[in-house]
Amino acid sequence: MFCALSSFGVYGMHAYPVSVEVDAARGLPAFDLVGLPGAAVKEARDRVRAAVKNTGFSFPVSRLTVNLAPADVRKAGSVYDLAIYLGVLCASQQLRADLSGSAFLGELSLKGDLRRVAGVLPMAIEAKRRGFARLFLPRENAWEAGVVEGIDILPAATAEEVVAHLTGTAPISPFAGGRESVPEGEEMLPDLADVKGQYLARRALEVAACGGHNLLMVGPPGAGKSMLAKRLPSILPPMTFAEQLETTMVHSIAGLLPPDTALVRRRPFRAPHHTISPVGLTGGGPTPRPGEISLAHNGVLFLDELAEFSRGALDALRQPLENGSVTITRAQHTLTFPCEIMLAAALNPCPCGYLHHPTRPCTCTAGQIARYRGRVSGPILDRIDLHLAVEPVEYSDLSSRERGESSAAVRARVASGRERQLERAERTGALCNARLSPAAVEAVCPLTPGAERLLREAFDTLGLSARARDKLLKLARTVADLDGCDQIAEAHMAEVIQYRQLDRQGGW
Repeated sequence: MFCALSSFGVYGMHAYPVSVEVDAARGLPAFDLVGLPGAAVKEARDRVRAAVKNTGFSFPVSRLTVNLAPADVRKAGSVYDLAIYLGVLCASQQLRADLSGSAFLGELSLKGDLRRVAGVLPMAIEAKRRGFARLFLPRENAWEAGVVEGIDILPAATAEEVVAHLTGTAPISPFAGGRESVPEGEEMLPDLADVKGQYLARRALEVAACGGHNLLMVGPPGAGKSMLAKRLPSILPPMTFAEQLETTMVHSIAGLLPPDTALVRRRPFRAPHHTISPVGLTGGGPTPRPGEISLAHNGVLFLDELAEFSRGALDALRQPLENGSVTITRAQHTLTFPCEIMLAAALNPCPCGYLHHPTRPCTCTAGQIARYRGRVSGPILDRIDLHLAVEPVEYSDLSSRERGESSAAVRARVASGRERQLERAERTGALCNARLSPAAVEAVCPLTPGAERLLREAFDTLGLSARARDKLLKLARTVADLDGCDQIAEAHMAEVIQYRQLDRQGGW
């Protein structure tokens, strides 16, 4: 007998429908699985066979053929276990139920328990778009799928509960959660008030957070570069619902969404080790998955010890930083992951770290310093808006009992400045100043005569590129937004010029 059920797969950021077709025919006992299954999908045969027996049913003694259509798209993961399990029961006439309008997701344990799977959020969105009325899935994925309105989410702990619902003996109540009932996270972020001294660096962090600008801090070990970067998420403005949804989709596809989590409410902070490969940083693999730059989407990617990263990994960031997305091409498919990020990087001025240190001598030769700096290419540095020298902290600042300004106070100013940028978004098409197009820069960055004079002098004296000039205008626009000004004044331009220290000769 033949039976067909609906499920879904994920490729890149998008879900696609998968028809699970099961045929039980006469012949020597066999269990064939076709339709370009990956290794995890092939192993579903053993999981389903054991689950059928351990849930009180008989595994059919016949020739079983399971086809996952479309057959020309490779299937990966364990998401099809539940659909195959139900298909085997229906094809062997042990289960009679109306399966129309329903889709099934979930991995099976050997005794029939349902385990969470990755990528449920994009699958739920696609199921709703295609008009499915019900979506059966593991209980641990309920909050994630419950964000999608207009479709009944039916969570179950075991395959037996799904069978009981389909036969009408014990109906499953639709998940009652939704967007309004998404639980708030209680995680406390490191506070900027913990930072002693570093007043210029604190201000630079505020400007970067307000405009979404990339930031590079250059300074000796122990100056507080990593400490500052780790407090950057605490002053970022809240995410909009659209940003939360897109960020959650990326984490769901990567299988990193914590259990019983509906939405990623806090902006991500990713800090990969410098030994990471280019694929780990930008994404890819046999079944392409998001890399660190996409997992930091709408948040912060922190690269500590920037010069220790491989040249290939850093150069792979050039196009994604410019476009806000990373494209991965395979023989038959091309897919795109979003990566609208703030890049925060920390760098020592030389291999030993003490070049230009006020009290400790540098032990590096000129050749060692040149090779060390050459690990970071000019195009990468040109894509960083703020580069700042972080000086060692004075003892008087360290011993002071006075706490600095809290993250909450700074975040309030940042949120106010970001609101001004969102009000201009309809005209500019950019949610933050860092993403302004060249045409939008000219339209929304009016300069006073004094600011125009300063910009011209900086351009001629420092030998700035056209891209560096645009970055100065965007930075000045952000400082003006923090001050609540429509026009960029001379003081705003003077402040942001000091944030471009690598443009100066010997700026390292």
